[in-house]
Amino acid sequence: MAVRLLVLVMALAFFPSRAQSASSQKELLNTIRTLYRTSELRNNIDYAVLQKAMTGYYSLKKTGTLKNDRVLTIIDYDQPSVKKRLFVIDMGSNRLLASSLVAHGKNSGEIRAERFSNVPGSYKSSLGFFVTDRTYKGKHGYSLRIRGVERGINDNALMRNIVIHGAEYAGNDFIRRHGRLGRSLGCPALPFSQYRKVIDLIKDGSCLFINHGDENYADRSTLLNS
Repeated sequence: MAVRLLVLVMALAFFPSRAQSASSQKELLNTIRTLYRTSELRNNIDYAVLQKAMTGYYSLKKTGTLKNDRVLTIIDYDQPSVKKRLFVIDMGSNRLLASSLVAHGKNSGEIRAERFSNVPGSYKSSLGFFVTDRTYKGKHGYSLRIRGVERGINDNALMRNIVIHGAEYAGNDFIRRHGRLGRSLGCPALPFSQYRKVIDLIKDGSCLFINHGDENYADRSTLLNS
């Protein structure tokens, strides 16, 4: 009896049970359903996009990668640039803290972002999961560095100087004149009316997920397939 009990304990220690896995999946799905009851989230973010974002967020949280796990930011490049496509979610209260227009890289597309890269000098946006870094004052004023955490997909973000910053071309006035937002050199640029608020909400170690229905990314992402 004692030997059988020892074997059982060792099995539980070295092989996570299906019950534990099912419990984690149930917790994830319950959180997603709770968030999706928020009308602004439900009206602006596809359920599948929220599910992807939450999957990566929990993976990064579990490994202790997130210094600031209170917020989750989603940029949905499936949407055209004339729509709000950045959303900051309070993970404690399950509510939306901010939403904003956001620009994409000039070589990623016109009104829609369709092409993505991790290559320096490509002037394209990158997809996947990032962790926000420190703020600084540069040529665009108050800005926020972001660190790509997916090897071969976005891990050149710091080298490429991909940062969140404010830009005149990222606001509604530009849309009225040109029918779309202006485009960056790869940075997720925000309207001057929003950028400080967003940066201060998400700086210093929070999760940022940049989405697009790109099958190549979905297949390569270890965070989505963990």
